[in-house]
Amino acid sequence: MSTPVFMPTRSLILIILLALLSPRAFATSQSFTLSVVPQFTPVDIGMRWAPLLKRLEAETGYGFQLRLLDRIPKFESDFLVGTPDLLFLNPYHMLMAAEAQGYIPLVRDTEPLVGILVVDKSGPIRQLSDLNGKNLAFPAPNAFGASLYLRALLAEQEGMRFSNDYVGSHQNVYRHVIKGDAAAGGGIQATLDREPEALRQRLRVIYTTPGVPPHPLAAHPRVPKVARDKIRNALLKLGKESDGKKLLDAVELGQITEADMARDYLPLKKLKIDHHVIGR
Repeated sequence: MSTPVFMPTRSLILIILLALLSPRAFATSQSFTLSVVPQFTPVDIGMRWAPLLKRLEAETGYGFQLRLLDRIPKFESDFLVGTPDLLFLNPYHMLMAAEAQGYIPLVRDTEPLVGILVVDKSGPIRQLSDLNGKNLAFPAPNAFGASLYLRALLAEQEGMRFSNDYVGSHQNVYRHVIKGDAAAGGGIQATLDREPEALRQRLRVIYTTPGVPPHPLAAHPRVPKVARDKIRNALLKLGKESDGKKLLDAVELGQITEADMARDYLPLKKLKIDHHVIGR
């Protein structure tokens, strides 16, 4: 398995975490931890989320502490035992979190989550069948649109055979493809769109999944209902303000709406992709 391009040390993660903790979090009567699925590096996650959490503190009076985990398997282990109060997680993770701990989705974006398979634009791959027997890069086994759903569709609907290389993040996937360490790689359109123009110009999307409801922000049931409602309402309010929308857009909640477990995420069970899940 290839080594991820970015692997922050524990000390670096601790420094970033301490820098992001607002003093307000310790001044309020109640504070909550938030863990974010590591589609990006911990540094990027901190830069995207810290401004929104600071604004959310002002809107709600609660404190928010950002948990920075550098690998998706660590993120999964963390929420499966119920450590974080709040989670920003992929759709299948939402099913896992609800089943394991009863996490409740609060809000999500309205833009569907679309998984993509990318190849080097200047490379030899011209059509999907060219990838049979090749090594493909994915962020992690259970990253939904970028791996789990994508792998299931490629195997079940396209009849492809391929080996998997799990490289830790979407950013690492795109760079593995460009470096030639993988014949193709899985991502989602939202993370590809946030890459530098020079990198995007070197990649070509060769396959796209059907869209599904995207990542929700969810709360553990120990978070009081009054707090869940206050956080949800504050975020929805920010979505109606120009400066608030910019903060939400940075964390993939720019077109924010209320999330519903039965409507948005339980139908994913019908996809029957459980046998592609790894580590459960």
